[in-house]
This record gives sequence, C-alpha cells and structure tokens, in this order.
Amino acid sequence: MATDANGKLRETLPDLTGRIVATYQGCDSINHLGHSSLPSYREVVEILGDLREILFPGYGRRQNLHMGNVAYHVGDLVESLYDRLCQQLTRAFQHDCRAREPLVDSEAKAEVFALQFLEKIPDLRDQVAGDVKAAYEGDPAASSQDEIVFCYPGLSAVTVYRLAHELYNLGVPLIPRMMTEYAHGKTGIDIHPGARIGREFFIDHGTGVVVGQTTEIGDRVKIYQGVTLGALSFPRDESTGEVVRGRKRHPTIEDDVVIYANATILGGETVIGHHSVIGSSAWITRSVAPFTTVTIENPKLRYRESPDVRADDAYPQRLNYQI
Repeated sequence: MATDANGKLRETLPDLTGRIVATYQGCDSINHLGHSSLPSYREVVEILGDLREILFPGYGRRQNLHMGNVAYHVGDLVESLYDRLCQQLTRAFQHDCRAREPLVDSEAKAEVFALQFLEKIPDLRDQVAGDVKAAYEGDPAASSQDEIVFCYPGLSAVTVYRLAHELYNLGVPLIPRMMTEYAHGKTGIDIHPGARIGREFFIDHGTGVVVGQTTEIGDRVKIYQGVTLGALSFPRDESTGEVVRGRKRHPTIEDDVVIYANATILGGETVIGHHSVIGSSAWITRSVAPFTTVTIENPKLRYRESPDVRADDAYPQRLNYQI
C-alpha cells in the first residue's frame, strides 16, 4: 500500500516540473538561460583553497613539505591555477560583455589578467605575514602564529579579501565578490573587495564585522566583533531616482586606530584620525581628530532581587541597588 501511495505521489512530479519551468518565462532577473556559462562558484572556492596552499605552505592539504620539494608542489599549483583562472575569468568577462558593450576578446584578456594576478602572490605573502604578526601581537590569547593561521577567522577573511582585492583592482567582474561572500559565509566577516586596507590589519573575534566598498583603512588598525564601517546615506539621481554609484560612501580609518566591539562608523566624509580609540557601541557620523578617545558615558545598571530569594548563608544581604 505504501508503495502504491508513493507511486501516485511521484506521478505528480512531471506536472510540478512543468509549473516550475513555466516561471522561468517571467523571471529574467534570476534566470541565466541561453547564454555563455557563468563563473562556477564551486570552482572559485576550490581556487581559493589552492591559493591558500601557496600562501600558507605546509598548513593545508599537503604537509611534510621542505625546501627540497616545495618548488614542485607550488609549481603544480601555479600551473593548475593559471588554467582554471583563465577559464573562470573568461566566463566573468563574457558575462560582463553581455551586460555592457562593446564585446572584447575575453579569453585573451583572461590570460593576461590571470598572469598579472598570480604575479602578485609574493607581495600578498608579505602582506598576509604582516596580518599574522598583527594578530599575534594584538591577542595575548594566541599561543603561536601557527594557531592564528589555523584558527583565526579574522585572518581567513582578510586573506580572502586581499586575494579578491587584487582581482577587483584588475577590473575582474563577479569573481572578487564571490570570493569575499564565501569568506563572509564562513566567518561572519563581510569585507567588500573594493575596500582599501593597509598593512598589519587585525580583526579580533570578528563575527558581524562589516567593511563597505569605499572604506579606506590605514596601517596597524585593529577592530573587534560587530564593528560596522558603513554608508550614512545613498544619494539618488534626481532624474531617474536610482542610487548613484561610484561615490565614496564609507569612512576613512587612519593608521594605528583601535575600534572596539559593536561600534558603528558611517559616511564617506567621516575620517577617524590616527592613533584614535573608538569605544564599544559608539555611533559616529562625523570626523574624529587624531589621538582622540571616543566612549559612551556609562549607563546605569539596576539590579533587583527576586522576591523568591531570601538572604541566607549562600546569598548574604542581597539588596536592590544601582550603579
């Protein structure tokens, strides 16, 4: 009987399929049918994995590496990455050309950009080493730099950002954002690839951090969980009503600034001066001079004893009081 019932239910699936496909006729904004292939999200994630193998040799899939064999390992990765990047960049450029004229030779452009990107890896290694150093020096809970590479979500998010930022600067569409949104999903840290971030950047704990597209961050900046570096408003075109793009909407954070948990700093004209400290939960929409500490005045905390609890040896003289 159960088998018969299941068979009858399955008979409805072709009709359901037809109704689903029928919706594809009117939802062009979320269809990609009849066009060249888009970049593969799975392939982009795997490319990130191989790039991490190069940036942090010996920490990932291949261990027991030494100077006698690491060149072969990295050489294989670079050869593979070049081919796979060319394919994914070609798809991204073809999609961009479909949306914007004129058409370009996507394959030739992808080959040039893939090589230019891979040539950035030595510099990226130096930048990421600075980020690891900043995390180790900035967190007394870290027992070693190995622990930071393995365990710190802030480093993972910043590493992906630095890779994506290089592709963004080259003008590669789609893929840089795919990379940083993958890191966002893994770490809870949302860094737009267009942001400009200096050396020795450390995000402590990290969950809930947002760094907007036009944010500029100097060297040796440290931020904590829940910090938002966002836009104050979105100006619209007077004639079309559409959001105006391409303007600086997010703040500038100068060198040696510390921003504590859940602080919100908004606006393209907002500048946080060097060596400043922004306290937890601060809401800032105007510039702060260098060497300034910004804090919220302590709110009052009120403690009220439950009527069911009596003072005894375990709870001596519990009283209502305010701070």
